[in-house]
Amino acid sequence: MKIHFIAIGGSAMHNLAIALKEKGYRVSGSDDIIFEPSKSRLKHHGLLPVEYGWFPEKVTHDLDAIILGMHAKPDNPELLKAQELGVTIYSYPEFLYEQSKDKTRVVIGGSHGKTTITSMILHVLHYHDREVDYMVGAQLAGFDNMVHLTEENDFILLEGDEYLSSPIDRRPKFHLYHPQIALISGIAWDHINVFTTYEDYVEQFEIFANSISPGGILVYNEEDAEVKRIAEAAVGPTRKHVYVTPKFTVDNGETLLETPEGPMPISVFGRHNLNNLAGAKWICQHMGIDEDDFYEAIASFEGASKRLEKIGETASNIAFKDFAHSPSKVKATTDAVKDQYPGRKLIACLELHTYSSLNAGFLKQYKGTLDAAEEAVVFYSPEALEIKKLAPVSKEQIASAFDREDLIIYTRPEDFKEYLLGLKPKNTAILLMSSGNYGGLDFDEVKHIL
Repeated sequence: MKIHFIAIGGSAMHNLAIALKEKGYRVSGSDDIIFEPSKSRLKHHGLLPVEYGWFPEKVTHDLDAIILGMHAKPDNPELLKAQELGVTIYSYPEFLYEQSKDKTRVVIGGSHGKTTITSMILHVLHYHDREVDYMVGAQLAGFDNMVHLTEENDFILLEGDEYLSSPIDRRPKFHLYHPQIALISGIAWDHINVFTTYEDYVEQFEIFANSISPGGILVYNEEDAEVKRIAEAAVGPTRKHVYVTPKFTVDNGETLLETPEGPMPISVFGRHNLNNLAGAKWICQHMGIDEDDFYEAIASFEGASKRLEKIGETASNIAFKDFAHSPSKVKATTDAVKDQYPGRKLIACLELHTYSSLNAGFLKQYKGTLDAAEEAVVFYSPEALEIKKLAPVSKEQIASAFDREDLIIYTRPEDFKEYLLGLKPKNTAILLMSSGNYGGLDFDEVKHIL
C-alpha cells in the first residue's frame, strides 16, 4: 500500500507512520512543524519531510489512502487535493480499525489511567513473550515504537482516547474501534474546548460502552460512581467485570501489594496506580495470562514515560516529574507522593498549560487538588493564554480556584526556574506536574539541588 500522512509529526501519527513502513508499506508525509522526539525518530526511519509545509503535488491518484492528523486544518491544501481526487481519507483511529478488523480488539478508555493500564498490559505480555499488535500513548521501556501492526497477531491493544479523530471527523477516537474487550478506568471532565458541558463529556463514554461488539466484555472501575452507572446501564457488552483498588501497604517508601502468595514489592506507587494495576490484571486474564504470571511480570514494571518518573534521588530527597495536568490527575498524583513519603515535606509544582486548565470557568475544578503538599506552586504563562485566544487569568483567580492562601504563583519561566533551582531541600519530595516543560526547564538540572 502507498500511504500519505497529512500532519505526520504528531505523537500518534509519526508512530503509526513508522509502524506502516516497518510493515512494508510505502509511506510519505507532510507537516508545517515537527518537534522532538518525532523529528529525530522520523529522520531515523527515512520519513522526515525534506521541507516543512503543505504540498498538494504530493497527493496523487496512485495513493491508496491519506491518513489525516488533528494538527491539520479543514482547509489544508493537501486535504483539499485529496478530496478533489477522491483519494480515501482516514483518521488514524479509523485506519487502525481497518488494520484490525480480523483481530480481537482490546481498548482501554478513561479520563485518567489509560496510558498506565495499557503500558502495564504490554509489559506483562512482553515479559511472557506474548506477541500482540498495539498502540499506546507513551514510551515504554523495551519497546522501540509505540505502534506495532502485523498480519499474524490475534490481539490488538489500543489506548482509547476520547479526543476528536480528525479535523473532518469530529467523533471521539475510541468510538471508532468497536472493541471485543474494553475497560473504563475513570471519568473526570476534560477537553472542555470540545465537550463544553460535563454531561456532553460523559455521554461519550456511554457511547463507547455501547460500541462494544456483540458478545464482548466490559471491565470497569467500580470505585468510580460515574463509570459504575454507565457500565451497569450499558447494553453493548455481554459480560461485565468489576475491579477495585487491591490491598497494599507502604513501608519506608516501598509499596507492597497483597497477593495470594503474600506481600509483593512493586515499583509503581499511589492508590490510583494500584487501581490501574487491578484493571490491567483483569484485561491480561482475558488475554490469556493467569494471575500468578501477571504478578510475576508486574513486579518489574517501572511505569510509563512521564508518569511519576523519577528525576533523581539522594538519601534524604527525591524528585519526580509527571504528565498530570487535569484536576483528577493532579490530585491523584499529589496524594500518591505524599502517601508514599509521609515523613517528607512535599513541594508540588503544577504548570497550567492546556486549553482546559487555562480556562477561567474551568479553574474551580482544581480546588483542593494540591492540598496534600506542604508547599504548592502553580506556573502559567500569560502568553499561552494569548496563543490559545483565551481571556486573561489573574493570579488572584488562580489562588481562589485552588482555595489556598499560601499558593505560590509564577508567570515567568525564569522566575519559576530561579525558585526551583534555589531550593535547599532537606527530607523533601519534589513533584513537577506538567504536560509541557515550564517554559523551557531542563529537568536534569533539578538533580543538582537534591
